[in-house]
Amino acid sequence: MNDLATLRWLIEAGADEAVLDTPLDRFSAPPPAPVPAARPVPRAVVSEIPAPTLAAPQPAAQAVVSAREAAAAAKTLDELKAALAKFEGCALKATATNLVFADGNPAAKVMLVGEAPGADEDRQGKPFVGVSGQLLDRMLAAIGLDRTSVYITNVIPWRPPANRTPSAAELAACLPFVQRHIALAKPQILVLVGGISAKALLDTSEGIMRLRGRWRTYRTPDMDAEIPVLPTYHPAYLLRQPSQKRDSWRDLLSIKQKITNNINNPPSN
Repeated sequence: MNDLATLRWLIEAGADEAVLDTPLDRFSAPPPAPVPAARPVPRAVVSEIPAPTLAAPQPAAQAVVSAREAAAAAKTLDELKAALAKFEGCALKATATNLVFADGNPAAKVMLVGEAPGADEDRQGKPFVGVSGQLLDRMLAAIGLDRTSVYITNVIPWRPPANRTPSAAELAACLPFVQRHIALAKPQILVLVGGISAKALLDTSEGIMRLRGRWRTYRTPDMDAEIPVLPTYHPAYLLRQPSQKRDSWRDLLSIKQKITNNINNPPSN
């Protein structure tokens, strides 16, 4: 067997590492030197290590104050939209694609306030343009309304990530803007679409199932007079719970009757 054949046979046998000519007795070799233990840091030294400096977030109370000042300064809907676009007190702005301000006829006598934009609304910058918006359009058409005869906005103008429920701090920061929005639009009838907008604008903890179908009055300090307001189910909820459409149909008929009484036949002085 030549040297090459011998080497091939050794490799196939698993002897693929070089060894010394003289065997090494590891039992007689001295043990490795011990690794010194880590030196403990004195307590006084630890306490002197400075903590990392983090940028403090804007306090929620400060964001609300800023929102009130910015909203109150707006004298027109265009100024209000510009103020919202510059507002930095709501973290949702950083994750949203577009500001969703409003859609429909700003001079309409019926105003709808929904909850928050979804993915379709965020892409297009308009409220109620997705599947739930299509259902809302059909609901409005059933009582003779469309987007030329109503004005639509949301209580939150930026989409929450993954369509999650807005936090209390986010609602508080955005509430002055939607309140001012209503005051500037001056509708004669206000419809609150969904539990989030109903609870925020009516300042109540009651759920939408208890609130819907009952007319109330709404007024902010910068409004000239009270206006009737009706909470109703959100179309997205109706898509998940079709059995509740019966109650929504009652709400629609009630809205139609209110339009007839308050707009088409206003009371004489």
